[in-house]
Amino acid sequence: MFLSMFIPSPGSPGRNIDVCLRPLIDELTQLWSSRALTYDISRKHNFVMRAALMWTINDFPAYGMVSGWSTHGKLVCPYCMENNKAFMLTNGGKASFFDCHHHFLPLNHRYRKNKKDFFVGRVKKDVAPLHLSDEELLNVALEYGDIVFGLQSGKQKFPGFDLTHNWVKRSIFWELPYWKTNLLHHNLDVMHIEKNVFENIFNTVMDVKGKTKDNIKARLDVALFCNRKNMELVCNGSRVAKPRASFVLEKNAQLLVYKWLKSLCFPDGHASNISRLVNTEECRLYGMKSHDCHVFMQTLISLAFHDLLPKGI
Repeated sequence: MFLSMFIPSPGSPGRNIDVCLRPLIDELTQLWSSRALTYDISRKHNFVMRAALMWTINDFPAYGMVSGWSTHGKLVCPYCMENNKAFMLTNGGKASFFDCHHHFLPLNHRYRKNKKDFFVGRVKKDVAPLHLSDEELLNVALEYGDIVFGLQSGKQKFPGFDLTHNWVKRSIFWELPYWKTNLLHHNLDVMHIEKNVFENIFNTVMDVKGKTKDNIKARLDVALFCNRKNMELVCNGSRVAKPRASFVLEKNAQLLVYKWLKSLCFPDGHASNISRLVNTEECRLYGMKSHDCHVFMQTLISLAFHDLLPKGI
């Protein structure tokens, strides 16, 4: 097994990544159909080698580059595709998937009829969208013609883009004769995603200024889409107050968490020295690597917040 890694440049190649992948695809096609005479050093003789690409491993933005389905906008989900239920936040200005996946639940699940804790007044009756087979997915991809790579490639858009589909190109991997039979085409790099999830959770619970997701715009959107009166902004004359949420720690509790992190010691090789990344004066964490975030999410998060947050949280 060979693990091939591709690092294009400091800038993102976007859909032009196919230009860099062309030599790889040509060699993989040769190794599948024509094969290659190879020397086996352990047995001291030649043999005919065949090779196949099992899948790619990438983060979510790179998923859009290699798959041809853009991971930006409302139609980002490569599973639901044009059937997803995302909507634009009025004040946040971003696509939101809040309460958009209840159609994957059983028809009798209590969350489907919950009009209070999720999207106000909404009852979910629809079912999950059908997942396209590899043959169907290939037929859809073949409908989109070739694009011209280079400086102008980013300006080319197929009709209906961001409205009925998110296709930006036909992926070069479909040229492989066996690609349509692969059960899995693209893997997501969990460590990248886990780092983003950790930072969003930690910065929100610790109310880190400029990093928390519990901001003024979020509270304005909560008033529009949710039935959570205790989360709405309070106007007092010309001043607007943001009530503290139940999932946000008070200042003294935040300081306790940072002091606890400052005193942590791990077995050799388990994690980096997280205590060096803690600034108790500014109440901030600096320089957390992906593996440090993994250790925190898997082990430390329940210990850090267990006695400081309400039981339900």
